[in-house]
Amino acid sequence: QMQVVESGGGLVQPGGSLRLSCEASGLIFSSYDMGWYRQVPGYQRELVAVITTGGTATYLVSVKGRFTISRDNAKNTLYLQMDSLEPDDTAVYYCNRYPSINSWGQGTQVTVSS
Repeated sequence: QMQVVESGGGLVQPGGSLRLSCEASGLIFSSYDMGWYRQVPGYQRELVAVITTGGTATYLVSVKGRFTISRDNAKNTLYLQMDSLEPDDTAVYYCNRYPSINSWGQGTQVTVSS
């Protein structure tokens, strides 16, 4: 069964940057499209970015041009580079397969505030 461990979150000022990492195990990582998701308390989890097995990336409109998703299949690791962060990016960020399966990690908190 897939297990993921997200890391790299923190408190950052508006306009700042963070790089999230997600180490995956229990799956043939290179065989799956992967995604980053985020959730604000009281709201549904939303898809932020997807990267296919071939490396094609797609993004939520509100993060396009600011976030970059990437993957290192040799390390079974997914990344999300987040630049020009805005307060509305504040959320807990999760990684999962795309489409997602019922196997979520603990997430990593990102807080954008001055």
